[in-house]
Amino acid sequence: MGRLAHWALGEDGLSLYVIPQADYLPGERVKVTVRFADGAVPATASFWLVGHAAKGTRRVEVFRQPRPPDVLKKERDEAQAEARQCQEDKARLLAEREEPGGLMGAVWLEGAGVVASKSLDSQVRKPPANALGLEVAWSYSYTPTGETNPAGVVVRLRLLNPGAEPWTLAGAALVDSAGEEVELARWPLAPIPANGAGAVVVGIEGERAQLGCPCTLKLWEDAGPRTVTLGNVEFPVNQQEGP
Repeated sequence: MGRLAHWALGEDGLSLYVIPQADYLPGERVKVTVRFADGAVPATASFWLVGHAAKGTRRVEVFRQPRPPDVLKKERDEAQAEARQCQEDKARLLAEREEPGGLMGAVWLEGAGVVASKSLDSQVRKPPANALGLEVAWSYSYTPTGETNPAGVVVRLRLLNPGAEPWTLAGAALVDSAGEEVELARWPLAPIPANGAGAVVVGIEGERAQLGCPCTLKLWEDAGPRTVTLGNVEFPVNQQEGP
């Protein structure tokens, strides 16, 4: 599935970084075994790395020894708060399935603010393995009056489908320069026809829109191997750069 690019041993953990091979298949599994040198039990721990066409888990924590109750309680509270946030995000995304809201669907936003746009055509990186071609790419940001941070960011793409089957966007995510990944709302949901072209719009609003860029944009089908990855995606700040 890949080769071990880097590993780092710390006082309380081990970090592994894997670079996937270009020909690995979704669902392919690789076993990794860690052996402990202190002679305590357990002496080893094994993990399975499972390939996915677009998604990945950035961090997995496995603890060898029992942990203090106060630490577990704190982590439980944090996990519950994160789960609530995910539920709220999910509800918002589902509400936007019929038609996009906010910056994604409006030419004029309610309230005062600055909508800025930026052409990405000359800077975005397009890996050869992408399933679709890129014809046009624009990024947008909305900053309320008096604020310095954006309240929403959007990317609009016109994609070319050279395949013999339609391509339907099932999910989208942005990965910022620190490696943090956020899921994006998406529209429209109509497929891009075989040997044809179509536009897609993806974006996010709220605090999670304040990303450290340049970012990587990932698009994928539902349970399909045809994915699109675009690197060096940036958003304009408080200025109009569009046509």
